Amino acid sequence: MSSRGRILWYLAKLLEGVGMILVLVGLVMSVQLGFEDRGLESMAYEGKGLLIGGGLFVAGWILERSIGAR
Repeated sequence: MSSRGRILWYLAKLLEGVGMILVLVGLVMSVQLGFEDRGLESMAYEGKGLLIGGGLFVAGWILERSIGAR
């Protein structure tokens, strides 16, 4: 793998990792707010975590596929 390919691979893995962390943070915030009977806020955090985190993960996955690493 070339130097450029290696950098893109690390970037893809970084995006995937940050995406998974954001999904987890959104889930934890959602559960905490749910226990406090703040259902609507809970759903907002969960949705934002899934949307942003999932988007970053998919972007990393697509980048990784485009360089032929998988």
